[in-house]
Amino acid sequence: MHSTTAAKKTKRPRGYRRPETLVDVPTHYCAGCGHGIVHRLIAEVIDELGIREKTVAVAPVGCAVLAYDYWRIDVTEAPHGRTPAVATGIKRVQPDKVVFTYQGDGDLAAIGTAEIVHAANRGENICVFFINNTVYGMTGGQMAPTTILDQKTQTTPGGRVQSVHGNPIRVCELLATLDGSAYLERVALSSPGNVRKAKRAIRKAFDVQLAGLGFSLVEFLSPCPTYWRMQPVDALRHVDQVLAKTFPLGVFKDNTASEA
Repeated sequence: MHSTTAAKKTKRPRGYRRPETLVDVPTHYCAGCGHGIVHRLIAEVIDELGIREKTVAVAPVGCAVLAYDYWRIDVTEAPHGRTPAVATGIKRVQPDKVVFTYQGDGDLAAIGTAEIVHAANRGENICVFFINNTVYGMTGGQMAPTTILDQKTQTTPGGRVQSVHGNPIRVCELLATLDGSAYLERVALSSPGNVRKAKRAIRKAFDVQLAGLGFSLVEFLSPCPTYWRMQPVDALRHVDQVLAKTFPLGVFKDNTASEA
């Protein structure tokens, strides 16, 4: 018994070791939120690539406004929606830096629609990590541009209606039409297998930037149990059973193979 227990203890740190880039602090996110998962995945990839000292993140207003508390890298704040514009400025002034934005659906797909579209169209050599939980989180659960049809929010108590509120915006599909975008993928945080795929997508996005191939975006379908009014386990099921029908998972553009 003792030898078995000892063996287990020696193996656990290999899978559960905290990435060096991830700061050991209490989280401010709600129970069951997907932000913490993505924070860790980004930190793991930064460590694996050995790019911590030259990486710069840009965080906006929203649930991720305190992202600088969690990463041992330089992080700057941007006005709401202007995150890609700030990242563009940093990357152009210091092209040797690895620059990424970390944005929610309200920031990226509402007030920041123009910024994300034009950054992608110009082919800016930055990474964008886009958390899509289909609702405004920090400001109280209002309808977001990605809120799905029939979804109830603080501002759509009867559910989103197409004839009144329009359809949800599919960001990957929209940006795929632009010549400047190099790599676009939508992943989910709903299961261990999907989380592993999400990490591979993050690694791919960083590799694209390191190779100088242009604009990349990874969209994460993320649970928001608080404003979906669900238990965390039910929110994970909701991602697979409901959200993925409106927002199909997969690679929507990959121009990197022809450039390699």
